[in-house]
Amino acid sequence: MGKDVEVGGHDYGAKDYEDPPPAAFIDAEELTKWSFYRAIIAEFIATLLFLYITVLTVIGYKSQTDPAHSSDQCGGVGILGIAWAFGGMIFVLVYCTAGISGGHINPAVTFGLFLARKVTLPRAVMYIVAQCLGAICGCGLVKAFQKTYYNTYGGGANELADGYSKGTGLGAEIIGTFVLVYTVFSATDPKRNARDSHVPVLAPLPIGFAVFMVHLATIPITGTGINPARSFGAAVMYGKDKAWDDQWIFWVGPMIGAAIAAFYHQYVLRAAAVKALGSFRSNATSSRSPLAYVTSYLVFPSTMATPSEIDAEVAPSPAERDADFITSEESKFNRLESATSTPSKRQ
Repeated sequence: MGKDVEVGGHDYGAKDYEDPPPAAFIDAEELTKWSFYRAIIAEFIATLLFLYITVLTVIGYKSQTDPAHSSDQCGGVGILGIAWAFGGMIFVLVYCTAGISGGHINPAVTFGLFLARKVTLPRAVMYIVAQCLGAICGCGLVKAFQKTYYNTYGGGANELADGYSKGTGLGAEIIGTFVLVYTVFSATDPKRNARDSHVPVLAPLPIGFAVFMVHLATIPITGTGINPARSFGAAVMYGKDKAWDDQWIFWVGPMIGAAIAAFYHQYVLRAAAVKALGSFRSNATSSRSPLAYVTSYLVFPSTMATPSEIDAEVAPSPAERDADFITSEESKFNRLESATSTPSKRQ
């Protein structure tokens, strides 16, 4: 909720933040701007660097703990080190690209933001293409530099671990991606940014930490996808049947998780339609049906007003509030005057 603003001795509920306008479904004008293509390049390079560093870390860990080369099973960085590599790179790359492309570096994040009307369809499609190409190139560099190790130690490809069903793997990907995308929405919420000026600067930190925590939990199950581009690029360069047989898990799971996170944040936590219902209850003069308004907002969100427009349309103006206050005070005064002027029964 916005902070309360006191004007003339009265408390008025006022928003201390402003929601950005929803992105158009298709914006032909952005295709003519250099900033659009610069953002695509940034997503490509960021995903390339992400896969290059993280896949090298995975391969290095497996080679260091290979009994054929070393008897020290604790010589590698371990799962903790791998998780730090993924989370740390996301933190660094989101920080570097947030002001250029938004720092998605993940088709699931892009898909979730598209569902929340934060990006247009052309931008979402081009981001996903750039991310997948960047992932392929990043894994390609690793394979070019360390081909023997790459083929021997799995190329960093995501595969369902032995002993786990496909349903378990799918569930792990859904929940893991939900945690990530939910964190993205929360860290970039304009309401939070308005209250704490340091939040935009620190936003990459919780996002990277979310990636770190999810990797700790799901590396033993699926190797942790939560990023379809990461799984796709590694599978393309590795080329083994097992990686391709399980590939659908690393697309379907993250997309479902991203969709759930987008719905949860936009329609449950922000709950614009529910706020509108409460505003209708406090404004008895409104002619619109609250139930009809809420239903139309949930069923046709793309055609409805933004939360800021809802507040502007539903909430009474300051003049109307002053008039209501004056009327209320006059009514109280009249009742008090009537009570004091009426003789008591004892007299």
